[in-house]
Amino acid sequence: MDHEGFLLIDKPAGPTSHDVVDRIRRLSGVRRVGHAGTLDPFATGLLVVGVGRGATRLLGTFLGQDKGYEGVMILGAVSDTQDRTGRLTVDERAEPPDESAVRETLERFVGEYPQVPPMFSAKKIRGRKLYELARAGQEVQRRPVPVRIHRLEMVSYDWPRVAFRVRCSSGTYVRTLAHDIGRSLGVGAYLETLRRTAVGRFRVDQATTLEELESSGWSDRLLPISEISGTATD
Repeated sequence: MDHEGFLLIDKPAGPTSHDVVDRIRRLSGVRRVGHAGTLDPFATGLLVVGVGRGATRLLGTFLGQDKGYEGVMILGAVSDTQDRTGRLTVDERAEPPDESAVRETLERFVGEYPQVPPMFSAKKIRGRKLYELARAGQEVQRRPVPVRIHRLEMVSYDWPRVAFRVRCSSGTYVRTLAHDIGRSLGVGAYLETLRRTAVGRFRVDQATTLEELESSGWSDRLLPISEISGTATD
C-alpha cells in the first residue's frame, strides 16, 4: 500500500499514546495505525508510530529495544501511582540526603535488578489490568520482573529535585525506578517529569510534533519500512 511506514512523534504532555494514534488515524485516513511502547499521559518524547498493515506488523521489533529517558524525581514524598498524577504523601521528617549519597544510590541501580510492576499499570494479572484493580481499591501481589539499567546518571540535585538520565531495557517502569531509589535513600520519591529521548537507534531530535505533522504533510515524514533494519541499540 502507498503511504506505509513509521512516524517518529514527539508526544506532548496530556494526551495518551492512544490519543496520538487516533489523531494520526484521522489525519492520514489510514485505519491500521499503532504505536510501539506506551508513554503515560504526563510524559513527553519519542513515540514510534506505525502506519499501515505492514508497519504495524513490525512494531514489535521496537518493543524489545532499549529506551532512553530524561526525568526529574521528587524526594521526600511518595505517590500511589509513583508519579505526580497520583495521591501524594509527604514525609515532613525526611532529612535531605547529601549529593554523594544520591549519586551512589543511583549507581547501585545500574545493572539488572528485580522490579515489581506498579499497581497503576496496564499489566494483567488473572485477566484483569492492574490499574483496574487499583482504582477499585485492591492491591495484589506482583512478581518482580528482571529489568536492566544500562546507564543512570544524576544531572543535578537541588533538594527535593533530582534530575537524571537513564538508558534501560524495554519493560522498565521509570516511575518505579524513581520510587525504588527513594525507598533505598530512606526518604521516598516519585517521578515529576519524564521525557523519552530514544528508542533503539532513533532519537527524539529526529521526531516531529503533531502540529508540524498537520501543517507540513504527514506522508513526507514517513520512514519507509526498510528503515527498521539496523535499529539495534547503542
